[in-house]
This record gives sequence, structure tokens and C-alpha cells, in this order.
Amino acid sequence: MTDNKKVLTWLEEMKALCRPQNVVWIDGSEEQLEALRAEAVSTGEMIKLNQEKLPGCYYHRTAVNDVARVEDRTFICTETEEEAGPINNWMAPKEMYAKLNSLYDGSMEGRTMYVIPYSMGPVGSPFSKIGVELTDSIYVVLNMDIMTRVGNDVLKALGSDGDFVKCLHAKKDVNPDERYIVHFPQDNTIMSVNSAYGGNVLLGKKCFALRIASYQGMKEGWMAEHMLILGLENPQGEVKYICAAFPSACGKTNLAMLIPPEYLKEKGYKVWTIGDDIAWLRIGEDGRLYAINPEAGFFGVAPGTSEKTNFNALAATKKNTIFTNVAINNDDMTVWWEGLDKNPPENCTEWTGKQVNGKTYEGNLANPNSRFTAPAVNCPCISKEFENPQGVPISAIVFGGRRAKTAPLVYQARDWNHGVFVGATMASETTAAATGAVGVVRRDPMAMKPFVGYNMADYFAHWIEMGAKMDADKAPKIFHVNWFRKDDEGNFMWPGFGDNMRVLNWIVDRCDGKVDARESEIGFLPEVKDIDTTNLDISEAQLTELLSVDKAVWMEDVQDQEKYFAQFGDRLPKEIKEELETLKNNLK
Repeated sequence: MTDNKKVLTWLEEMKALCRPQNVVWIDGSEEQLEALRAEAVSTGEMIKLNQEKLPGCYYHRTAVNDVARVEDRTFICTETEEEAGPINNWMAPKEMYAKLNSLYDGSMEGRTMYVIPYSMGPVGSPFSKIGVELTDSIYVVLNMDIMTRVGNDVLKALGSDGDFVKCLHAKKDVNPDERYIVHFPQDNTIMSVNSAYGGNVLLGKKCFALRIASYQGMKEGWMAEHMLILGLENPQGEVKYICAAFPSACGKTNLAMLIPPEYLKEKGYKVWTIGDDIAWLRIGEDGRLYAINPEAGFFGVAPGTSEKTNFNALAATKKNTIFTNVAINNDDMTVWWEGLDKNPPENCTEWTGKQVNGKTYEGNLANPNSRFTAPAVNCPCISKEFENPQGVPISAIVFGGRRAKTAPLVYQARDWNHGVFVGATMASETTAAATGAVGVVRRDPMAMKPFVGYNMADYFAHWIEMGAKMDADKAPKIFHVNWFRKDDEGNFMWPGFGDNMRVLNWIVDRCDGKVDARESEIGFLPEVKDIDTTNLDISEAQLTELLSVDKAVWMEDVQDQEKYFAQFGDRLPKEIKEELETLKNNLK
């Protein structure tokens, strides 16, 4: 399959460790994949769904103890603990390798090891990176085929001497006490054991695309970010591209696949999706920042996805999709989850495999973190630039969070370094669903808290370095949005969903210099007249309130920011400290 000695040597070492019965190279052919699907159905690893209603779709359920990413079992193993930083779990590489090798020892006896060569990004793109995942799970093979570019073309691009990220996954016993998802950024290595849940075992996903890639980017002068990428087309046919980062439960996927409100749709506005989750960014020869989505599919949360909340995401799941831990309608072998519609099937298999009457069943039929793995090409609003190996030029970077009172609907950072500070102080308030404690502020810088593969303070410094390399006139403008501002009665003040396009239009107008803004303590705020509220039930007074800054509330937030930054000690960049002082002085 390849004459790359690095691949072959590593493969021999891993075969000797895991001792599989067979080794199968994944060539990416439909013939091979179809045979694997049939084998997975015959063993019960997958269930074939209704091929008339859901052509090419399959179902998989994981163990009850294995339904989500496990942050407490996720490690960054660098030579020193300082390199991993205070918010990552760390263990010395030598100690961790010894622990893992004892778990992998003989873990694939009687099983098949599948060798998956895969490309993050279009094969051969200057942005792209190659990984090889070894796994004993057909489910992983089939998901990786949807989420990445897999097969012989990747090996050709790798060549006889190319470097790659080593990825080893063994299901073993799916024992949660011995479950580890471990990253060795300095060795370009990822190891996952005792899990079969996608987020822990599709090692191209967060493991490579963010944790390893963020470290590679820091070393090589580019960025790997937890960001959507969308194209905003105006009635003249001009498209401007935006990257945006949000913590979970802030509507990231909905924004990535936004459908404009009727009023703007009729005028000719359109939104094109390039990515819903991850952006890799590089400075182009012209000094502008360009982005690609390194993934080829969507690994989306099913509950809450409906025709109303996200028509395009639901449409993407209608063929060639793998559903994990949702409910099955036994009458027609289709799928159901909470929020899909208001009609749970009566004759139904809930996510653990129990047969129930969905109408009378108490609890969730689908796991709250149940998933769909859908090819991006299925999405009705996928951009024609999706496979562009050179990426798309980014005009704006948007940060956001869920804040009841603090952040206004939208504001613009004064410059790049201030924008880095805005991203570094990003936070959301917990909802009742998350923890039981409502309104607790959780800091999630750039939405990267669980995903940075090295010290977060060094990550901030890398952002600042990237800004210094760009021409200030060509660097993306940076903004912050908050769709979740509440009035004194606790009601949301902004309609959200498709109407968020009105805010994006202001952002693009600011990038083009078409509208003015007023300077405030926290950055540039829109003039009330410049946010288009046509056909919206929102008064000028309400919009004024949405765009207001409560200095007392902000001073409280500043104290929380100081506490958060304190954990990074002297490693925190001086530019971040200076921005914090500026904000404090402005608020006084």
C-alpha cells in the first residue's frame, strides 16, 4: 500500500503490541466500504436503516458508560508540565506510554486491525495534514470515511518520506476506569483506549484537528481553531467569509447553516457553509488570512435538530449518514430524537436498546448527546469553495457567548490585540440543563478550553504573533456577539436564529467601511439605526438596551477575568495584561 518507512515501521511496532488476528488497509473504495458495512450489520455492530427513506444510512449504539467525550480522562503529555499548562491534564510522556502500552498489550487478539490513511483538508492542499489511524472498529472506519478524506490518494500524497500523525485506537473492554484519550504533541501521536464513542475514537476530530493541530500551528506559524466558517452573499453576488467561535449551547451549528429571514432572502441574501466546527487558518501570500475546514463531514448533536431549528443540518442526514445513540422507530426503521418533532414513535427502541412505547415512555428516547455523522456534500447550503485547496479569505472573526446582562448584542474590538483579549475573556453562563446551577460564568477562551494542545497562555501569545505578521489593513476585524441578552423579566431580547443575519450584515458593513460605530468602554458599538430591524417586533428603546453597556456589571466581570488569568502566572502575554488594564480604566 505504501513504501513510507515511517508508516511501515510504526505499523509493525503497533501490530507487535496489539497482536491483531488480521490487518486490513483501507483503500477508500466503495466496494471495500460496502463489504465492511455488511460485516458490521452481520455482527450487530451496526443496524441497517430503511434504505428507501434513509438511503445509505446506518445505526450504531455505544455502551451506556461511553456516550460522550471524557475531559477527565483526556491528557496532553509534553516533556514538562508547564508546556501543557494549568487547564490540561498532564502526565510525563514516559510514564503515560508505559501505562498505555500495558493496556494495548494484546488488546486486538482475535480482532482485525484496520489501517486508515486520512487527510485533514483536501488531499494535496498546502493547508492539509495527513494522519494514519489504526483501529479495531468498523464503526470508526466508516465514520472516518465520512469525516475525512480516506484511502490510497492520501498515501500517494504522503509519499515515501512524508510525516504523519500516528493515531492508535483499541476498543479493548470499553472499561471507563481504564479509558484514556492521550495526546503527545511533541511526538505527533494520539492514543485512545477503552472507548467506542465517536468523540473519543474518531481521532481526526478534536484530537488531531484541534489538540495536535493547534500545537503544529504554533510551531509552524498557522492556527487551528474551534470555529465555523460561513460565506455571506449580498444581493450583488459578493461573498464575504466569516469565522466564528462559540462555547457549546450557543447556536454554532445553526449559525454555520443559517437560513436568512424571508425579508432578507427576498432581497437576495444567501449564506454558504464551509464548516460547522473547525477552521485551519494561514496567512496567504497577499497578507490576508485564509481558512479551510479540515473536515469532510458533520459530527452533529441530534437532539434539538429539526426542520425549524436547522433545516440544512437535518437535510444533510437524509442519506449516507451514521446515527449514534438515537431512537429507532421499529415500524419503519427510521430514527427519532427529542426535538425532531412532537410525535415520538409508539413502537420504538430507545437508545440503550430497550423496546418501549415512545408515547408513554418517561425519560429520553435518544441520548442527550446522540449524534449524526453526515457528509458535508449533503448540506443544501454547502459552499462551492468547500474543496478549494487555497481556502477562503476571512474578513471577520466573531466570538460569542451566552450572557444574560453583560455583553451587548454586538461590538467590535478596537484592533487585533484587543480582539485577542475579547476572545481570551469569552464566557458563557450555565443553563439549568448543564449543571443545575444557573448563571455560573464559565470561561472558555476562543471556545478552545478543552482543545488547546499546549499551554493556553502560549496560545494567546501565538494569536498575538499571528496578528503581528499580518498587515493591519488586511487582518480580519474581530467582533463579539451575544444572542442571549435578557430583559429584567428574564425574556430573551433578540429573536436569534435566522435574524442573526441582520447582525452579520452590520459586521460585514463595518469590514467594508460602510457604516460608522460609536466608541464605548468595551469597543465599538453599532448606531441603533444601522441594525436592520425591518419586520421585527423590536422597538428602538429595546435595541438601545440591547446595545448598552452596564459598567457595574462589567466591573464584576473584570474581577472574574483577573481571577481566570491569574492561573497562567508570568506566562500570560503582556499584551493581554495591558488590554485588561485598559478595560478597567475605561470602566472607571
